[in-house]
Amino acid sequence: MAYSLENRLVIGVSTRTLFQLNKENLIFEKEGVEAYSAYQKEHEDEILKPGPGFSLIQSLLQLNELPGSENRVEVILMSKNSPDISLRIFHSIESYGLNITRAVFTSGAPLTPYLTAFRTDLYLSACETDVQAAIDAGIAAGIICGDERAEYGGSKKEERPRIRIAFDGDAVLFSDEAEQIFQEQGLKAFESSEKENAALPLHAGPFARFLKILSDLQREFDTADMPIRTALVTARSAPAHERVIRTLRSWNVRIDEAFFLGGITKREVLSAFGAQIFFDDQLSHTKQAAEVVPAARVPLRSRSEGSNIYRLERKIDEVS
Repeated sequence: MAYSLENRLVIGVSTRTLFQLNKENLIFEKEGVEAYSAYQKEHEDEILKPGPGFSLIQSLLQLNELPGSENRVEVILMSKNSPDISLRIFHSIESYGLNITRAVFTSGAPLTPYLTAFRTDLYLSACETDVQAAIDAGIAAGIICGDERAEYGGSKKEERPRIRIAFDGDAVLFSDEAEQIFQEQGLKAFESSEKENAALPLHAGPFARFLKILSDLQREFDTADMPIRTALVTARSAPAHERVIRTLRSWNVRIDEAFFLGGITKREVLSAFGAQIFFDDQLSHTKQAAEVVPAARVPLRSRSEGSNIYRLERKIDEVS
């Protein structure tokens, strides 16, 4: 009987999400693919250090070890490397005891068709082009923003998985409809519009479906023993908070913690929450956040006519 990905949370990760490959990537950029390939082969028995997405992936995989959650999460390595240089990655995966057995290596070919084929719910990569293509195909995706100076932990398993995921609101969980008013007309017009439309749910953004999947997964656990916590960390503040709460309520999704910061920096809040990843659409926010927690920037969908875009105007029940 064929292995099915139905009813599983499917995460696609790039090699630079999972492991520290800053030096190797620099070789690729300065000396080309042949020098990069040669270096990887020469060091294929050298175990890589954890990267910015390692802790999150390790904790998500650990969910599969809990009673009743076997095989609930599937992590698939998605790489544009060639199969010939894959051994170092697999050796590192095995060394850390990560249960990642499935992988895609395309030798430079686009990954998006395979993200769709594997029914990927979330894709994390350091390559902006690949993430943009995924967003345009309707897949929740983020450009991983690691701090090159950081030493990422997570190589030692905790006794019980502890998953902490934080989201920005506009242009991430929700569409950028309200953000456009703010950009074009200013703060007063934005607040006035949000107050006037407080009872009208916001349209779904690129991460609405992923939040819905997480919320459904949380329902499988006792509240007192919940391994997953989510947080909304937004620059919104009263009176623009009400529409957000009513939107989440209309979607029937759970958010464990919400921070309406009104322009206060998100950095310290994310550190206090202990986020294993934070998704935001603005580079300034992800850059600051990456100093204390792993962060990923969510690009806006392409506006080009005819592209296979994610319909942000769809309601949550249409993307469930």
